[in-house]
Amino acid sequence: MRVPPVLLVLVAIASVQLGSSFAKDLFSSAPPLAVAWLRLAAAALIMTAVARPRLAGRQRSHWFSVLAYGLVMAAMNLTFYLSIQRIPIGMAVTFEFLGPLGVAIASSRRARDFIWVGLALIGVALLGFTPGTLDAAGVALALLAGGFWAAYIVLAGWVGRHWSGVTGVTVALWVGALTLALPALATAPQWAADPRVWALGAAVGLMSSVIPYGLEMVALRRIDRGVFGILMSIEPAAAALFALILLGEQLRPVELLAMACVIVASVGATRTAPTIEA
Repeated sequence: MRVPPVLLVLVAIASVQLGSSFAKDLFSSAPPLAVAWLRLAAAALIMTAVARPRLAGRQRSHWFSVLAYGLVMAAMNLTFYLSIQRIPIGMAVTFEFLGPLGVAIASSRRARDFIWVGLALIGVALLGFTPGTLDAAGVALALLAGGFWAAYIVLAGWVGRHWSGVTGVTVALWVGALTLALPALATAPQWAADPRVWALGAAVGLMSSVIPYGLEMVALRRIDRGVFGILMSIEPAAAALFALILLGEQLRPVELLAMACVIVASVGATRTAPTIEA
């Protein structure tokens, strides 16, 4: 029986956010840098076994795009993990989501899209009125991760033109893993002897990278890209839900309202943005 593409996207979202909660739980045993490296390395190994990329005969532009893609991927994962070490996952994903929201709005020239910009800004402003204060460094890191996410989206189009299927992602994962390898392994005395860290790190790579990439690729063949974008807009809510269930992270009503503003802004921007072919 063919699985509906909407269900595939929802499972991919759940897998990513489940992986985020597992990663944060792992911070008690290994630093975020090590967890980010384990995620990329595990995903690279699994993806290579599934989709071995063709490396021979590549042009310089092909390598430039995939190297940039891999570096951005590493930076995005690391800054996000450093962020959720300091602030709740739901809030981190809300701030981070401003990156792809900006890409969606930038692709449109309609004046009404400023409504979605305003709504997103209202959501962020609401967080300034919360009874407690969010860690400033955590917020800054989440926003930086959002900037890297925006660059990741743009670079994905370039990579997709030159690398078939998920082969570009596979190479990019290796670039990211090799980039973080030395600094991550420098922290190894803290965690390398713990088999639980290696096992959970591999699980995070599977849940946060391998499963979502695979499911989203299949889904995108059979689903409208606008619908796909709207479904992805529930990422902040999914992040908050899994963090609540697995980590006990509770958000205040004002924080939930701020998240809702960003989600609605993302849905609105996705519906009005023109389709951009990769």
